[in-house]
Amino acid sequence: MASPATAAVENLPQVLLLLHPAAFTIFGEEHFTSPKFRFLKAYESSLPLDEFLAANARSVRALLVSAATVVGAGILDLLPELRVIVTTSAGLDQLDLAECRRRGIRIASAGDIYSADVADCAVGLLIDVLRKISASNRYVKNGFWATKGDYPLGSKVNCFSFSIWVFS
Repeated sequence: MASPATAAVENLPQVLLLLHPAAFTIFGEEHFTSPKFRFLKAYESSLPLDEFLAANARSVRALLVSAATVVGAGILDLLPELRVIVTTSAGLDQLDLAECRRRGIRIASAGDIYSADVADCAVGLLIDVLRKISASNRYVKNGFWATKGDYPLGSKVNCFSFSIWVFS
């Protein structure tokens, strides 16, 4: 017979994880535990996914996924009580949205939370490529400067400034 504490944990709602979340590795799983739910970790099972879900996940109401987790009709068929999918990605390409809509499953995503970071990274990479920063660094580190001469200069990044004149 299970202890009252074990029984209480086993009766908590389950949040299904099909793949190991990267955040668990980076920050530690303890930062994501809650007294309100428990994780059902399909990735820890030796069973094929369809068998694991059929045996353990019939009552799962929430699914936490990332961009790497594809969720189609086949998975949804094995989760008849699923009501919400939460994805840590901004995109939703990995989810069968039409099938989720048909089944009344709600979707929550990261939305545009990464937009500014992606824009910063894109500008940084653009400058790196135009100015040949990484390429010239490799050239020098490999000792080519001494034998092959100067590395060709990159292109300049031009910024235009505009003045706005307001007349009243």
